[in-house]
Amino acid sequence: MNKYDAVLIGGSAAGLSAATVLTRALRTVLVIDTGEPRNAPAAHLHGFLSRDGMTPDALLAAGRDEVLSYGGEILQRRVANLARGTDNDSFVVHCDDGTVIETRTVLVATGLRDELPDIVGVREQWGIGVLHCPYCHGYEVRNTAIAVLGGDNRPFTMHQAQLIRQWSGDVTFFPNQIVLDDVERERLTARGIRIVEGDVAQVVAKDGRVSGIELADGRVESREIVFVGPSFTPNDELLTGLGCTVGENGWVTVDPAGGTSIPGVWAAGNVVDSPAQLITAAGAGSKAAIALNHYLLAQDVDRAVAETTIAFGSR
Repeated sequence: MNKYDAVLIGGSAAGLSAATVLTRALRTVLVIDTGEPRNAPAAHLHGFLSRDGMTPDALLAAGRDEVLSYGGEILQRRVANLARGTDNDSFVVHCDDGTVIETRTVLVATGLRDELPDIVGVREQWGIGVLHCPYCHGYEVRNTAIAVLGGDNRPFTMHQAQLIRQWSGDVTFFPNQIVLDDVERERLTARGIRIVEGDVAQVVAKDGRVSGIELADGRVESREIVFVGPSFTPNDELLTGLGCTVGENGWVTVDPAGGTSIPGVWAAGNVVDSPAQLITAAGAGSKAAIALNHYLLAQDVDRAVAETTIAFGSR
């Protein structure tokens, strides 16, 4: 079984960015990815310098080509388990098809899951007419009739309602079981955000596009775009299963370079940073890769010194 210098689990912006840095550093690198990126439903990506308007698929294809051009390897599999090696100085990656891979280091960039509100039409329109990130899509839907739906992620949703107002003067907030206090109501109203009370029954679509919000009592409010506040759940089972420390917020803790509590294991992107945009995830992957390479370098130096000592000692 070949031992890689680094296995990167997750092949989106963070993982591919890290892989590019490491392959250019002449490390043996394997990227393992399921081929199911979080942003797959989106038609275009934005806010990524020089790649604005590109499709998510095109960005990832370009990234994979770069990694392969520098000698990296890419495997489309799902990782089922991550464990320490028998020498305690390596890790063993088990894929769900039985493939087993040994590596000196690991970088986990498996992202997160958007737990969407349980409202009819939300999932069907996700990434099309139902959005969550105004920095990703706000400019494209500016000056349209926008709905913001209240949900379980109350702090996010309340902030989102005020933030969306920056892109449109026609914003309606549907608390949807969130009970607003007087201060919250005053602040929304002061910004010209209309409040429509009542439980939301569904997001209405016509000809494949959002056309309104239907309330439980049958009222339909005409809207063109809907913003929701998902709950963010990290895909961190590989990290927690290995024993990485989890913080009070329930997320795996990392140092500024993405290092976890386990030497030799890094994490980057949405798996440890829910607000990370594509460009910041790519930057985190690059930063983690440099720290990872320095870790490998220290091992290489120590081994070289040990081998020299043994060689001279045997004379």
